Amino acid sequence: MGQLGSILPLVLLVVVFYFLLIRPQRKRQQEAVKMQNSLVPGSRVMTTTGLFGTVVAVDNEDVILEVAPGVETRWVKAAIGRVVTPVAASADEPELGERKDDEGKDGDSADSNGDQDSNSKQS
Repeated sequence: MGQLGSILPLVLLVVVFYFLLIRPQRKRQQEAVKMQNSLVPGSRVMTTTGLFGTVVAVDNEDVILEVAPGVETRWVKAAIGRVVTPVAASADEPELGERKDDEGKDGDSADSNGDQDSNSKQS
């Protein structure tokens, strides 16, 4: 009975480690492999290093990403961290390169009824 009492905490510790650490990690690895095997050309992805790109081609263990127009790089599938889904821009947030305060580059501010005046102005 004394030996069982000294082994039981060790067995319980192994069981706790399995359910809290090993099992969730294995599940995450299986999901990552499933995601990496489901890559198709045209998917927008982010690598584990934070580089965004579009999948151009998929080889056996390689993925060719287009990171800029005409710039293609080869990555191993394991380096793909996640597939990025496009998020619709809200009306409150400015687009990339736009200014939120409606001021032009020359410092003139836009009229308050910009919808009517912007149609009649020509660049």
